[in-house]
Amino acid sequence: MLVAFAIFGTLPFWISEIGLYPYLGAEVLIFCIYALGYNVLLGYGGLPSFGHGAYFGIGAYAFGLAQFNLSSSLWLCLVAAILAAAFFGAIVSLFISHRRGIYFALMTIAFGQMFFFIASKWTSVTKGEDGLLNILRLPADFGFAAYPIQRNIPFYWFVFGCFVVTIIVLWRVVNSPFGKVVQAIKQNEARTAFLGYNVVLYKAAVFTLSCAVAGFAGALFAMAQGGAFVQVMNLQWSGVVVLMVLIGGGFVSFWGPVLGVVLYFVARDLLGVYTDTWQLWFGLLFMLVVMFKPEGLAGIWQGIVYRKQKPRSSASLHLLVMLRGR
Repeated sequence: MLVAFAIFGTLPFWISEIGLYPYLGAEVLIFCIYALGYNVLLGYGGLPSFGHGAYFGIGAYAFGLAQFNLSSSLWLCLVAAILAAAFFGAIVSLFISHRRGIYFALMTIAFGQMFFFIASKWTSVTKGEDGLLNILRLPADFGFAAYPIQRNIPFYWFVFGCFVVTIIVLWRVVNSPFGKVVQAIKQNEARTAFLGYNVVLYKAAVFTLSCAVAGFAGALFAMAQGGAFVQVMNLQWSGVVVLMVLIGGGFVSFWGPVLGVVLYFVARDLLGVYTDTWQLWFGLLFMLVVMFKPEGLAGIWQGIVYRKQKPRSSASLHLLVMLRGR
């Protein structure tokens, strides 16, 4: 955690030196928040959602609509985005939380496409394909002082603060008794139910939590882009977060989604300079990971650390056996 905070906390000071730009850092952090929230559902709960972009988009639209119609307070607009995504996530969870496996996944696609269709056609509210434009980066008012975030560098620091808070909250959640029950459901849903836990309720709760985090990330993305767009709600964008989490190694590490997000944006901005088909190469990389190292980047790192520690552990065990023999 401290390493992640150190790297992202100093990013504005060195990102320009490697030929990139500060806005990219803010975009990476926003998708890190999105992917970490999604990984609570997939990596820890074993619940695959292929329509999660819908809640990302709902958060973006809710932030913009709250800004235009309710309040000019940044905090109230962010709360509105989180609550809107959590509300629709909770409604969907009523229909899908008693399902599992492929049926759970297919129903998430169905609901995601339904929200995408509504957002596309409800032009009086969402403006359809044109998007909800002119969303402002409202100043962060802390009572004793207001912090303007219109420019990219101050906006990055604000998003970094949101990233830190999200990390701490989600880390606490996955290591709490609630998080342990969710992990038990992933391992064996039937046994967890036999132990007396309400599996359906826990699945609904973790789905709603993941949707709320997606809505929070969507609100930050709306500020970054200056608008909310229906394209982020389609099936393709829902698939992107799945790729990020799986390539990064969300199944074996809390930090896997962060690695996956960084790799995705590096591939987009570096490979994109040389070829318009960078997504093809990223897709091939995903295939290779699935075929040869399904644990992802985090799994590769853990394997390297294990191999380094194994000889030392074997030598220690051999010494212990000798001492006991004597």
